[in-house]
Amino acid sequence: MDELLGPARSIATAWTELGKALVGIADETPPLGQTPRDELPLEGGARLLHFRGDATIARPILLVPSLINRWYVLDLRPGASLVEALVGAGFDVWLLDWGIPEAEDRYLDWDSLLNRLGRAARRVQRETAQSAIGLLGYCMGGTLSAIHAAQHPSTIAAFVTLCTPIDFSSGGALRRMVDPSWFDADAVADAGNVASSQMQAGFGALRPTLELAKLMSSPDRAADSKARAAFLALEAWASDNIPFPGEAYRRYIREMYQGNELVLGAHRANGAAVNLGAIRCPTLTITASRDQICPPAAATALLRHVGSTDTAVLEVPGGHVGAVVGSMAATQMYPGLIKWLAPRLGI
Repeated sequence: MDELLGPARSIATAWTELGKALVGIADETPPLGQTPRDELPLEGGARLLHFRGDATIARPILLVPSLINRWYVLDLRPGASLVEALVGAGFDVWLLDWGIPEAEDRYLDWDSLLNRLGRAARRVQRETAQSAIGLLGYCMGGTLSAIHAAQHPSTIAAFVTLCTPIDFSSGGALRRMVDPSWFDADAVADAGNVASSQMQAGFGALRPTLELAKLMSSPDRAADSKARAAFLALEAWASDNIPFPGEAYRRYIREMYQGNELVLGAHRANGAAVNLGAIRCPTLTITASRDQICPPAAATALLRHVGSTDTAVLEVPGGHVGAVVGSMAATQMYPGLIKWLAPRLGI
């Protein structure tokens, strides 16, 4: 895949540089992950980030990003930051940075990840003296968060999934890619951590013309400072991928994508059953209309299985990442989330 996309990237870069030179624009990379914060170290290179602000909402919220991408997609840049929007609305915002797996982390398994999430949640509870907190998970971080919420329901005051697959039978092209008829998750995991290039090859196959689209729009971005800043920030994040621990990958593919254990009620974590019906707190599912990684049906299935009667769906325009940091996020997703979440955590 890299061999095929490499020339297109090179052409796109050259075209953009030419356009900038013609209009006299200097290259610049916008600041990323800039909301002021304090950092609390966790095990294995993970961190618990606490964002500074004047909180007026009673209960804190813990954000859980995906395991295979860097956390700062939730705080990408000023004006395109979920963290910034929540802090500005008076929320006490915390975030779990999973860290960057090294070669020795190939044996970090699914249960260990859930234990790390549990320790982060309990740390937020201790630091804020709250017995129940808000929990928001993005993508795979939402899948892990759903398991945590199901096993610790009394500690979650409100639960939000953001572009999170729950019913993996509705997982679209990604589900077909890893169908057990032709995909052996064990063979991949036995080799160690799954490299970011391996993961990106799969995502790239969902939109094989994406690099060509970037190429064709390069001249326009060269003369548009706002579009160029947005593009450069997103490209910097998209290029900053991290490995997937081999043992965690093994179970994620086999038990989620291939076994669909969550909605079937068959999943077990740390020796205990996972019953989504145990989630009885207010639950919001946010979907993206053009999400190819997590089609809306894969996400909204959660609401048919939780035990809460206070549920809602917020569908926003865009794809899996654009829904979080795209041009419509600040005008539709952030306000919609805040409107739903504030009364449920402000008690």
